[in-house]
Amino acid sequence: MTVTRFMFGTLDGVPVPGFVIENRLGWRAVVMAHGARLVELHVPDRDGRLADVVLGYDTLGEYVDSTTFFGATCGRFGNRIAEGRTSFDGRPLHLALNDGPNHLHGGPGGFDRVVWAATPDETTESVLFFRASPDGEEGYPGTLLAATRYRVTDDALEIVMSATTDAPTLCSMLHHSYWNLAGHASGDVRSQQLRIDADFRTPVDPTLIPTGAIVPVAGTAWDFTRPRSIGDALDAVGGSGFDDNFCLRGASEPLRPVVEMHDPASGRSFELSSNQPGMQLYSAGAFPAEGIRGKGGVRYPRHAGIALETQKFPDSPNVGHFPPARLEPGVRYENRVRFRFFVR
Repeated sequence: MTVTRFMFGTLDGVPVPGFVIENRLGWRAVVMAHGARLVELHVPDRDGRLADVVLGYDTLGEYVDSTTFFGATCGRFGNRIAEGRTSFDGRPLHLALNDGPNHLHGGPGGFDRVVWAATPDETTESVLFFRASPDGEEGYPGTLLAATRYRVTDDALEIVMSATTDAPTLCSMLHHSYWNLAGHASGDVRSQQLRIDADFRTPVDPTLIPTGAIVPVAGTAWDFTRPRSIGDALDAVGGSGFDDNFCLRGASEPLRPVVEMHDPASGRSFELSSNQPGMQLYSAGAFPAEGIRGKGGVRYPRHAGIALETQKFPDSPNVGHFPPARLEPGVRYENRVRFRFFVR
């Protein structure tokens, strides 16, 4: 295993380092300090050919100018909070708005928009990003010490997002890569297959805020309890596709398999394990009709990848029966994600 540092670019005179993490089999992850994000992940197909399976950009400027959240760590609260408002310890809390009337992924100055401190960790052969989010940033109370660690093993990418606070606050960080197991330059993911261990979902209003209901997926377009073609599911749900929170099975377990994705053409597959109660499935339906110019000048069309964002439920601070996102001093928040790759 090797970890190599390089300079990804500079932002307002601040150096933005990148790191290449490579395992003994030649698998390679590229991560960088802007947004503590995953930029590339190269894994083999059934014939041993490597391909980069996450969407992204070539330059720092493209990430800075983008609102796609490609590969980013999002926080303090990933996903949406209605009107950026909630009641916290008996007083109103007003958060910055950046998604129409709502607060999304930590706001316009969220964790994806800043340069994190970074260090390679030789003891675990990984890269650790960390930052202090000051009291009042984007409206959140308390100083939050946040970290994201990336590690590549012989068969997996492991991501651990963690935080502690000096005062009660809200915290639900998430990872926002878009996955295309045929390779980022291969077009859309309609021919690929997806399974999600979730019997329920949380339906939303027109601004994508949960209504508070928890409804079964059985017999609906949202039923991924058995492996299913993503294209068939997109046709069934219609519109722009999926941007939905699924209630994952086994929410009380520390780390359990919850998702499987498979590309029949290449044989590439992964099993996603999580310790979170929910997962947002986003199928990139909001990409413009002309596509997004990505790595190598490739045009990413609509549904060029899917995001699988393990999380607390959206708007949980305003819905009492959703899993809480409150973090207290002396308690460590941790969102663990493991993508175990294999071929069929």
